[in-house]
Amino acid sequence: MKNYIPTNPDLWNGRISEKELYLHEKVRHINITETGIPPFSEQAYAILGYACDEGVRRNQGRPGAVDGPDAIRQQLSKMPNHLSEDTTLLEAGTIQCLNSNMEEAQKSLASSVSRLLELNTFPILIGGGHDIAYGHFNGIKNYLTSTKKNKTIGIINFDAHFDLRSNTLGNNSGTPFYQIAQDQKLENQKFKYMCLGIREDANTKSLFNTAKNLNVTVIQNKRFNLHHLANLKTKLERFIKEVDYIYTTIDLDGFSSAYAPGVSAASPMGFSPEIVLECLEIIKDSEKMISLDIAEMNPSYDKDHQTAKLAASLIHFVLHH
Repeated sequence: MKNYIPTNPDLWNGRISEKELYLHEKVRHINITETGIPPFSEQAYAILGYACDEGVRRNQGRPGAVDGPDAIRQQLSKMPNHLSEDTTLLEAGTIQCLNSNMEEAQKSLASSVSRLLELNTFPILIGGGHDIAYGHFNGIKNYLTSTKKNKTIGIINFDAHFDLRSNTLGNNSGTPFYQIAQDQKLENQKFKYMCLGIREDANTKSLFNTAKNLNVTVIQNKRFNLHHLANLKTKLERFIKEVDYIYTTIDLDGFSSAYAPGVSAASPMGFSPEIVLECLEIIKDSEKMISLDIAEMNPSYDKDHQTAKLAASLIHFVLHH
């Protein structure tokens, strides 16, 4: 896989305890292109990067997310380790986008996700533009197909944007869920998509119509907060009940720029971390979540590593709850 690179171990560093008190001391590095790696028998999480902002560029956004994965790794590595001794944390490398070939990067990402699932790990992907979603979803789908598990995959997206733009003029970071919807239709499969945090000032009327036509479950940002938690919990649990597996994707530009300035499309009108953590706990407690990604980390616009720290804290929460 020519666009795959193992991660430099030096990126994982921090305080030294010699007692695995920090995640950089806990993590194990693997090269997923190597053969002969046995499946993990105990609980295992695998970090995989997607170093690509070609989709953002095509979508007329601010480039820089290509450097997102390593920025997140550097903040995550310093955090304390509360994992049990029999839980494995893996660093699985990065998929690069070479020669602006985003589609090839997405194919390699899909293969890598399938590989991590075959190894009985829980993949945690870090990007990179939200075009990560198309490769990620296909990796899950290909894995389930290969194991003859004809199951329904529900997508839960924390985001200000639907990312349901038509790809008639090409694929980009705003088209992944439209692409997935079209693929599912061709394969006579259900398209189950829930968006949390959608803003009217970030999506055109036609995108709302597309979402309606595709039966997308939509929670607008004005109701995506702790004041509406009870109603939100009911809708979230109803969606989860209707599917067999959950693929969770978090676009950092859905957060208010007070929390996440380091993104392509920052806005002060986004949501807060607290409501996302509440929802993640509900999703994880369902035991249906098969994989997670965090997209649109753009270090070029970050302040004091604030956005990278937010992404790392979200991962830390998923690892430990």
